[in-house]
Amino acid sequence: MPSLTAAVQRADHPVGRWMRTTFPHLAPLQQAVRGAAGELAVAPSAAVALGTQGAAIDWWIRALVDPRVSLELPIRGLWDRRAAFDGAGRELLGLLCPRRPTILEADLHADRPDEWWARACYALALLVERFRNPMATGSRLFTLPAGSTAADLLALANDDEVADLIAMRDLARKRLLPLLEAGTVHSGPTFDGSEYLAADADLVVAGLLIDIKSGCGGPPRRDGTRSPALAGTDVYQLLGYALMDFSDRYALRGAGIYAARFGCLVQWPLTELIQQATGRSDLGLLALRREFEDLLRSAGRGVPL
Repeated sequence: MPSLTAAVQRADHPVGRWMRTTFPHLAPLQQAVRGAAGELAVAPSAAVALGTQGAAIDWWIRALVDPRVSLELPIRGLWDRRAAFDGAGRELLGLLCPRRPTILEADLHADRPDEWWARACYALALLVERFRNPMATGSRLFTLPAGSTAADLLALANDDEVADLIAMRDLARKRLLPLLEAGTVHSGPTFDGSEYLAADADLVVAGLLIDIKSGCGGPPRRDGTRSPALAGTDVYQLLGYALMDFSDRYALRGAGIYAARFGCLVQWPLTELIQQATGRSDLGLLALRREFEDLLRSAGRGVPL
């Protein structure tokens, strides 16, 4: 099954084409993020693997917000028991989930040091990469020899990555958590439309859909500073999540981007986000959800996505 992320990146994909046609006015949204974020607060060193690092901070922020985080995705990364890292992964997941097999209860690990949390989240990110890209062989997981333990898996994050994750965690505690309203939390939510197009978001907090981005921003300015870069595909992905909640299970009323290296949350009421992106005031959330659902359901009628 293709993913929403992959679909919106392709202009020749039916979903990517629909997004570009339906939401042509992204510049004001991108400008809002650039204007609000300020300067880069946490800059990674050259030793940081940015892709894995982004997934790792997602896991840590989820654990800060949600007392019970589902680890089903990293568990799915352990699909091949012949892999040398399989035993280490299962041991780590057993440590993380001692009471419920798939649920990380953050309070049970409240006394763990920051370094342990950073390394554990990095390991979870590696396992999810294995699930999402089963044919990839360049992962650090493959450096683990047979008989490796959870401790070996935790050691795969280097010291720079550990320090970088701790710095982004500290920034999230200061600049993200105080902005979140009290209410129901869903970490890693999937949607009705995930039946047709694989999609799992980062967080829903009290009806606010949050997508976490950990990029370093656009090219450096003359003075060396950077501003965050919000790609059009990032906006399409955020909108896609909101539209795929056909049954309104999460009662979404807003959507936002949290730039983890800038410590900045930019959020919009869904109605405003849709009006700005479409450039129309007569096209609402329900109508767009129906249209998007029809597009995704077309796969069930033999029209390939």
